[in-house]
Amino acid sequence: MLAAGALATDWRQSRGRLHHEPPSATRSPFARDRDRIIHSGAFRRLRYKTQVFVAPDGDHFRVRLTHSLEVAQIARTLARTLHLDEDLTEALALAHDLGHPPFGHSGEDALERVMAPWGGFDHNGQTLRIVTRLESRYPGWDGLNLTWETLSGLAKHNGPVHMPGWALAAADALWPLDLAGAPGLEAQVAAIADDIAYDNHDLDDGLRAGLFSIEDVVAAVPFVSDCWAAVTARWPGVTARRRLIPELVREQIGRMTSDLLDTSRAANAIRFSAEMRAQVRSLKNFLMENMYRAPAVARLRDPSEMVVAALFDVLHADPRRLPGDWAALCPAEEPARAHHVGDFVAGMTDRYALKLYEQLVGPSPLPQEMVI
Repeated sequence: MLAAGALATDWRQSRGRLHHEPPSATRSPFARDRDRIIHSGAFRRLRYKTQVFVAPDGDHFRVRLTHSLEVAQIARTLARTLHLDEDLTEALALAHDLGHPPFGHSGEDALERVMAPWGGFDHNGQTLRIVTRLESRYPGWDGLNLTWETLSGLAKHNGPVHMPGWALAAADALWPLDLAGAPGLEAQVAAIADDIAYDNHDLDDGLRAGLFSIEDVVAAVPFVSDCWAAVTARWPGVTARRRLIPELVREQIGRMTSDLLDTSRAANAIRFSAEMRAQVRSLKNFLMENMYRAPAVARLRDPSEMVVAALFDVLHADPRRLPGDWAALCPAEEPARAHHVGDFVAGMTDRYALKLYEQLVGPSPLPQEMVI
């Protein structure tokens, strides 16, 4: 039984920070972590990083920033209801996507491929690299100097890590994060809130983009069919889809979170019931086939990968073309040189990557309407 507050992470028992700091008179250590993440440059750049649709393809589609805020809202509500630490949960939810490169999974695939000779690329390891090394907002140390609990939760919010990549291994070597151990409940909540958010909000964006109709989803996914029937029965006089679809998303999120809370209270882990897991899997399968692999999305995959791969290759071949301190601080030896260039490319927003590509390589391979 998940007793109220019994398994919450107690900030008073925190293992602290790698670099000692006096405590805050107004905030817990986890609240300070959350605030540091919000004020970081990496968090601001999420505004111009792709979620599914490559920016600037529509101002109303989700980007990494809006997605992270939506995950944080769901995670915070779950944590409050389960009497877990809300600040730690919110910090993990807000930071979970900091390591994503431009152009979403296409950009990550490109970086993984071109960096393969030097250990590859993984966005979760890159998140740890950002918060422990790359952010430079403090005079006394690199990174954000987050608490051990936040770092450990970010490292393994998707579960124990038995074979960490080079970036995550480096963070663990700096301060052992118990990678093979089970993640705390707050990290589990952040991870499942991520699933709830992107499943439902990607459905909303897919409908908005016209990749499929509500009739298509209702016919293919029983969970959506049940929720749509409940929504239309509740509002029989409303025919405007633009009002009913947001209500559908709320209905689905409500059912998922209710199932999660009921199931988690009966166990010492955060999980859906078996029935809801099957429903969620059906929705994910529909989105995979009809959204993530849709021609309108797929047509941008190859040119997006081309932009990221070419930028890495050009800058790795001649690091003097990096801007300012990035060029001055680039190591001469490998793999540090490749990792340094990878840090720069991964930190780019979509629009900056397109501009730099045109400066260093040539005309953008993306459709002209995508070039800012």
